Amino acid sequence: MAADDEEYVYDEASGEWVPAGSTAVASDDAVVVRDAVGNILADGDQVTLIKDLTVKGAGQTLKRGTLIKSIRLTGDAQEIDCRYEGIKGLVLRAEFVKKR
Repeated sequence: MAADDEEYVYDEASGEWVPAGSTAVASDDAVVVRDAVGNILADGDQVTLIKDLTVKGAGQTLKRGTLIKSIRLTGDAQEIDCRYEGIKGLVLRAEFVKKR
């Protein structure tokens, strides 16, 4: 069988067509976190805010375009944990960030 005749399967998790022989069984406890445009986020990624966000309890607003370095995934598909100067314990919704 030639390489062009290989069968492909649509992987819903990644949104890509992959060769049928390379599909792996996904773990149920693995949470995929996607940013506002659909990019998959991982621990240590840098993200940029796509919207001005008022931080409750900190008395300040994070402006659109603010760079957040070294994020951590929380196990929730919609939340990421991060650090920002002057704000402890900052948790952002993934829908308000874009991978850099």
